[in-house]
Amino acid sequence: MKREEALSLVRKQITEHRYVHTLGVVETAIMLAEKYGADVEKAELAAIFHDYAKFRPKEEMATIIEQQQMDPQLLAFHSELWHAPVGAYLVQKEAGIEDEEVLDAIRYHTSGRIGMTLLEKVVYVADYIEPGRHFPGVEEVRELAKNNLDAALIQALKNTIQFLMKKNQPVYPDTFHTYNDLTMKKEGAN
Repeated sequence: MKREEALSLVRKQITEHRYVHTLGVVETAIMLAEKYGADVEKAELAAIFHDYAKFRPKEEMATIIEQQQMDPQLLAFHSELWHAPVGAYLVQKEAGIEDEEVLDAIRYHTSGRIGMTLLEKVVYVADYIEPGRHFPGVEEVRELAKNNLDAALIQALKNTIQFLMKKNQPVYPDTFHTYNDLTMKKEGAN
């Protein structure tokens, strides 16, 4: 699917503010993919569609999670997580994207997962550090992303976990597992 066609489909699904964010994620994902050797076209496509389901009604997303037999634990956690796996499903169903690598990059861009692929890491980090993002800790992750994608991802996960804990909110298990997986691999490399 061509860039303009994909952007046109996404633009109909999200707010103008989120569309500007999406364009930032796209450019950041392309830059990270080029730097770290991921497939640039797949990174671009996954970045374009990463927030496709962001503004779907919560009831619709909950129904899709149940009907498609996605992880039932999702429903016990904040609905902010739902748009990623639901988005992957809807992008396949409504936009006809069949590439599992692209769909997985969409599916795991909020939670992460054990054994993340390079493409998944690129989209996750791009979403976190795109130029329109302004929150405590983002600059550190941007700096880390210049030299080490895994270090940037670990710091982004750490920031997210700490943020949720400070707000007394539960942390989705996959996020903890992703952090542990990457940290243990890093420790094993030393």
